[in-house]
Amino acid sequence: MSTIYGYCRISTSRQNIERQVRNIKEKYPDALIVKETYSGRYIERPMFERLLGELKKGDTVIFDSVSRMSRNSKEGSELYEKLFKENISLVFLKEPHINTEIYRKALEAKVPLTGNNVDLILEGINKYLMVLAKEQIQLAFDQSEKEVQDLRQRTREGMKTASLNGKQIGIKKGTKLITKKSIKAKSIILKKSRTFNGNNTDEEVMKLAGIAKGTYYKYKHELIEEQIESMG
Repeated sequence: MSTIYGYCRISTSRQNIERQVRNIKEKYPDALIVKETYSGRYIERPMFERLLGELKKGDTVIFDSVSRMSRNSKEGSELYEKLFKENISLVFLKEPHINTEIYRKALEAKVPLTGNNVDLILEGINKYLMVLAKEQIQLAFDQSEKEVQDLRQRTREGMKTASLNGKQIGIKKGTKLITKKSIKAKSIILKKSRTFNGNNTDEEVMKLAGIAKGTYYKYKHELIEEQIESMG
């Protein structure tokens, strides 16, 4: 029996993953939602890797957009081709023209051969249609990567302008940002980390807390400081 999955990912705390969930559920109410949070471009995506390991022939994966599937154009186009060959259907709500169903129809809609010399021309047309379909897919991933890069550039320029105008950017150095996520993660670190008399390694606690390596060591350092301060 085939399964429909909805994969949602955000890479910063400023983004809202629920928007992606709503978009997918609106069109695919039975989709099993897989959420990935704070998985920046250079950080592993454990939930997505787990999903890829569970996919089987006939399954479908829904993405809000192409940018949610991959972190760069090369990775995205290669993964698209791999999943397509494994008969996994891919749906992109914002770029429906590259859904695997469209691609599959383009490859199947070959011009019938006639059995004579005209077939040489018809074979050339069929090959061209396949190349054209692949180019459309690659173009979508290229455009997605460019949009992400442009957004980062605009953000950097905005921060630089604000800094030149004397505005404080982000949190002042030394300030601790307390959130529900940080409270929960620190609680797990205190209970599980060997540093605090727990039984788990740093790598194991990172997975249990669901946080990135940099965030884990930041929280761990803050907890050590808090214990030192309490002892003083």
